[in-house]
Amino acid sequence: MSNSEYDFSDISPYDDSVFKEKMATLIEDPGFLHAVKYTMPIGEVPSLIEELKSIDNKYDFQREVMFPFLEMLAKTTTAGITLGGVKYLNPGTNYVFISNHRDIVLDASFLNLAFLRKGMPTSEVAIGNNLLVLQWIEDLVRLNKSFIVKRNTGLREGLLAAKKLSAYIHHCIQEKHESVWIAQREGRAKDSSDKTQESLVKMLAIAGQGSFMERLKEINLLPVSISYEFDPNDYLKVREFILRRRSPDFKKTQRDDLFSMETGLLQFKGRVHFQLTPRINNKLEQIGEFPDTNTSAKYAGCIIDQAIHRSYEIFPINYVAFDMLTRSSRFESRYTPEEKQTVLDYFESQLAKIDLADITDEERGYMMEMMLTMYSNPLRNKLKSILGGLE
Repeated sequence: MSNSEYDFSDISPYDDSVFKEKMATLIEDPGFLHAVKYTMPIGEVPSLIEELKSIDNKYDFQREVMFPFLEMLAKTTTAGITLGGVKYLNPGTNYVFISNHRDIVLDASFLNLAFLRKGMPTSEVAIGNNLLVLQWIEDLVRLNKSFIVKRNTGLREGLLAAKKLSAYIHHCIQEKHESVWIAQREGRAKDSSDKTQESLVKMLAIAGQGSFMERLKEINLLPVSISYEFDPNDYLKVREFILRRRSPDFKKTQRDDLFSMETGLLQFKGRVHFQLTPRINNKLEQIGEFPDTNTSAKYAGCIIDQAIHRSYEIFPINYVAFDMLTRSSRFESRYTPEEKQTVLDYFESQLAKIDLADITDEERGYMMEMMLTMYSNPLRNKLKSILGGLE
């Protein structure tokens, strides 16, 4: 089945032909209005609503509304957003930007902000339908160039959804001439040890022409390494580790997901860096073909992982966490005693937010261990990628 034979209307961003209609519905939604009032001064809301009514396409929406909103978020919740590796982009080429996953909402949003600042085109964004817990959230993201990844389906439905998603991504690159952002795995790595899911690589290679590697080369996979100095959700992840430890069947609720989205969106993240790396077509060419898709996906995933791991921006908190976890002073030249104390104070203040009853001393030790693991893993993985597996 060719890409053009699919009807993508249920997963693609809203077409500009229905933009005004969908926007009119959105700005009447009480949930959307509550969210807007929560994130901006109340006196500015009426003028924003009037502005939204006047916009009739995604291009203007991103530049006139989302750009200043994201700049405001960057100013109030980060210590600066930087972008490296722009030299690896060819203006005439579209890419699948595949990155590690740190924040539910902001990974792709801040990357697109970095592109907008440089006058570069934004990418379409893959978002799982598990996060679209309310209709207004789905409407908002699809007005903002996001397409839907259908999850939690049955086996047959899942296979059909994967084929359609793959066809849509190939369609974006080859026919729409739009770049795409997708995370290297479903959900965030709770311990910040990022690894590409082989099933994701297999999905990307379903559509297209030729061999497995040729189908991947069609979409110009370009790894992006995302580094956040602080993860606002770190204590929520530690809380989840404890709850899973107490009860292996623990599952987060929709409310938990919404609170994680809100926390990641509005709390302080410190410095944020995006590092673009060369697209992997040449490396796929070099390793050649394998007789089965499992091996092909594994090797392609390793190439992506190594590019991401090598390109992490390492902050003092990562060096401190590594030394504390390993009970060493290996990287003490990379931070001052004052910086170390600031990191320790930060860890204690975050762990103090965990609202669980009857936490034992043993659990407190485990909580700190998981916090240290989370912040040391980017450095650990960078060392492995540079030193060929040696730490």
